[in-house]
This record gives sequence, structure tokens and C-alpha cells, in this order.
Amino acid sequence: MSDVLQNSFYIGNVFNSILYGVELMLYFNTMQAYLEKQSEHRPSDKFYMIFSTIILFLITIFVATQLLLAQEMWIINAGYPGGALAYFLAHVSAWYQTMGSVASLLLQLMTDGLLIHRCLTVWRGSYRVLFVPCCLWLSSLVFGILDLITSGSPDGDFFEGLAARIGLVYFSLTIGLNVITTCLICGRIIFYARRMRNHLGLEVSKAYFTTVAIIVESALPHTLFGIAFLVSLGLGSNTSILFLSLYGMFTCISPQMLILRVVRRRAWSAETAQPTTLVFATRSAAAPSTTSETETGGSVV
Repeated sequence: MSDVLQNSFYIGNVFNSILYGVELMLYFNTMQAYLEKQSEHRPSDKFYMIFSTIILFLITIFVATQLLLAQEMWIINAGYPGGALAYFLAHVSAWYQTMGSVASLLLQLMTDGLLIHRCLTVWRGSYRVLFVPCCLWLSSLVFGILDLITSGSPDGDFFEGLAARIGLVYFSLTIGLNVITTCLICGRIIFYARRMRNHLGLEVSKAYFTTVAIIVESALPHTLFGIAFLVSLGLGSNTSILFLSLYGMFTCISPQMLILRVVRRRAWSAETAQPTTLVFATRSAAAPSTTSETETGGSVV
């Protein structure tokens, strides 16, 4: 059992380092795209740049605290009584681990909030579809704070006791929110993709609705890794710490990919499914030349 836990923690840290490099690449590409479109800036662009910087800062804290625990466990305190596993269990609530948990909670709340916002955009301002996601977001905030208090206390243990039960509720709420928003966004995009395909043909619909658009807009990787983590955590598997690392990293990477598409004017906008957009697509399909994304209101996916 101890070997499975330690190996999962080690592999998780390896993936953290690799995916952190991916996040840095996406962040700098986003900033480059932002600077290149200074003459076309929207009021929301500055918000997305600040948002991107904050989530990069938070994921940096998360990765650093995980690596610090690994260094303390395997190198600095290699001779700890009971071995590395005993040190891990004794220091899982250390101050720097609590700091990493706080950063992870803030990152999760920001990402969930962004998904709710994008869901509102895709559904063209229909607030009715946001009732359940908003309730889940508020509930996850409450249980997230409770999880921090119980797991960060001197005798707290993220994997056992009250902290583990509260943690399971918290992750069930936030991952449930991810599943709902992902399904709402995917369903909406697929609905309009089929509608356009039936009216305009497959080739025209491909220009507007792609697999990449569906995956990125709905933050699908983030949701899938969340489900894998929740299942492993519910089963009490030691591999849950590996899926927690992957889920934590895609809590940052998925919104960053989405923001990059927004800045490049390739993301879904409120005008994408407007009748005028569909009419323009019909004319574009009939014309021999193509029209830029800027002329269509930046709504090409």
C-alpha cells in the first residue's frame, strides 16, 4: 500500500512539472496574442489577462508545495522513523501543504466561475440554466472552507476521518458542477453544429464547430480527470493522489486554453448562434472567397 501511495505521489509530481511547462507556454502565448491585438482590444480582454496571471500564480504555489513535500520526505528526512510514508502522513497538514490547499481551492473556485460565465455566454444569457451550477458553486465554497479547516488542523488528515469525509463532499460538489457545465456547453455547441449542418452542409459547419472547440470550450479534460479522481477517492484507492495532481493541473490548463481562444477571437461568443451569423455563413458558403473572423464578429469556433 505504501509503495502505491509513494509511486502515485512521485508520478503526480512528474506530471505536475510537465504540465506546469504546458501552462507557462499557454500563458505566454495568451499574453503575446493580447499584445498583438492592441488595436482590437475588448473590455473583457484585460480581465482575462488578470485572470490568467492569478491562476498561474495559484498553480505555481500548488506545484511548489507538492515538490517541497517530496523533497522533505525523500531527501531531507530520508531517515525519518517509519520511513517516507510515516513522514508523509505526519506532515500532510504542514503549513506549506495548507497553503497549497488554499491556492488549490481559490483556483478551483475561479475556474468554476469561469465555466459558469462561459455557460451563460453559450446559452445566450439564459439565466435559468445557471441555477443549479450557481448553487453547487456556493456549496463548494462552504465545504471547501470546512475542508481546509479540518485537514489543516494539527491532527487533521486529508485521507482519513472527518477531513476525508468533508473532502469527499467538497470534491463531489465541485466535480458535479464541472460535469453539469461541461454537458450544458457541449450539448449547446453540438445542437447548433447539427442545426448548421442540416441547413448549410457539413463543410460549412466544420468551419464553425470543431472537436477542438467542443473540448476546449467545455473544459472537458478538466472534468474527465475530476471524475477519475472522485472515483478513486471514493474507492479509497491510493492512486487518488495521482489523479488529484492531474485534476489540479487541468484546473489551470483548461481555462487557460479557453482564454487563449477568446483572445485570438476563436471562442464562442454571444453572436455565434445569432440568426445573422447563420445568414452570413450561408452567404459565405455561396461566395468563392472566405471572410475573416473579424468580419463575423469573432465568433468562428
